[in-house]
Amino acid sequence: MNNSLTEEQVKVLNMSQSVINEVRKVIIGKDEIIIKVLLSILAGGHILIEDIPGVGKTTLAVALSKALSLDYKRLQFTPDVLPTDVTGFTILNKETHKFEYKQGAALTNLFLADEINRTSSKTQSALLEVMEEGKVTVDGITHKMPDPYIVIATQNPVGSIGTQMLPESQMDRFIVRLTMGYPNLESEVAMLKSKQNLVPVDNVRSVVSAEDILQARKVVENIYVSDQVFQYIVMLANATRNNEYIKLGLSPRGTIALLRMTKATALLKGRDYVIPDDVIYSFKDVVLHRLVFNSKAKINGFTGEQILKGVISSVQVPRVSK
Repeated sequence: MNNSLTEEQVKVLNMSQSVINEVRKVIIGKDEIIIKVLLSILAGGHILIEDIPGVGKTTLAVALSKALSLDYKRLQFTPDVLPTDVTGFTILNKETHKFEYKQGAALTNLFLADEINRTSSKTQSALLEVMEEGKVTVDGITHKMPDPYIVIATQNPVGSIGTQMLPESQMDRFIVRLTMGYPNLESEVAMLKSKQNLVPVDNVRSVVSAEDILQARKVVENIYVSDQVFQYIVMLANATRNNEYIKLGLSPRGTIALLRMTKATALLKGRDYVIPDDVIYSFKDVVLHRLVFNSKAKINGFTGEQILKGVISSVQVPRVSK
């Protein structure tokens, strides 16, 4: 750990480790995913988890909500889910003869949008204002989300029965896209043992308050970034925009997301300043889902990961000193 960390920075570091320790009681062998989701929360972003059913996406969200002391709601997205199920609606109260607002599922601290790519585009778009602005407007009246507000959306791999791709505008709202994957042999054995006689999620303790999260985000925001790192991030973004295999490169919103994730990464690694390795650590998770690849990439059989490795290698890594 960097000895120059302030008292507030050390508090965030210790708080983060406490959350990780609680969540790993339930999510076994996936520490990297837990850390990346926590980084996204500290960076003030929303998370998209793309994976097959049954690998623990919902359990991860529930465990986080308990460890972070957050109000939690889950909505299973199906073709018949309506935008009003997400945002809420107004209804006439027959006793008072006044219209009353009935909250939608999205009005909570941590909202799990499960299998979001199984519902209609209209319902998907209902989340856009909520995710971007932290509020919903129903019948001309604006309702603010509680703070902090976090969306964890899951989607099945493209091509699964009954799924449709999310539009680029909505993909861009997620700070990262992650994949949990299957557990390894040792982790799955440990998971089976832990589920024999108890429900592990009941063992997750609340170790952080909502106010702690908001304060931690302010601490992350103040992590030092040198001019060389700012330039490095922009050069990487430009490299995606001028790549022969990429049709749609990284947007300015994506560049800002990368910066926020980079700051959070630096702090959780025990530093009060950013280095290029912090940028590289989060690059694929922040960038890949925002890009659109052209037919040349498909013809040559290149994956998105391979193209991003080429992007990183094409930009010189700067030497940074605090």
